[in-house]
Amino acid sequence: MNTEPHVYLVAYDIADKKRLRRVYKLMRGFGDHMQYSVFRCVLSPVQRERMLDALHRAIHHREDQVIIIPLGRANAKRSWRMTTVGLPVTHPERSVQVI
Repeated sequence: MNTEPHVYLVAYDIADKKRLRRVYKLMRGFGDHMQYSVFRCVLSPVQRERMLDALHRAIHHREDQVIIIPLGRANAKRSWRMTTVGLPVTHPERSVQVI
């Protein structure tokens, strides 16, 4: 079984403000907040499944959307690159939340 962590870009569009706050708080426990509804997450397969399960329970499946884009292995050299236009990306504050 592969337990190696991978990097994911998670973006969401949540229709209801209450659910939006809930999803934001949930995602802070899984990754780094990059922009309004975008997170960068480094997750093991178990953590990824926990995140997916939590998201399934938090959203309204006919009104909301979450996109999860795999960017490669976390330990691989140059597994992913990020280019910005305008303001540079600052290192996000990392707070750990146990779920």
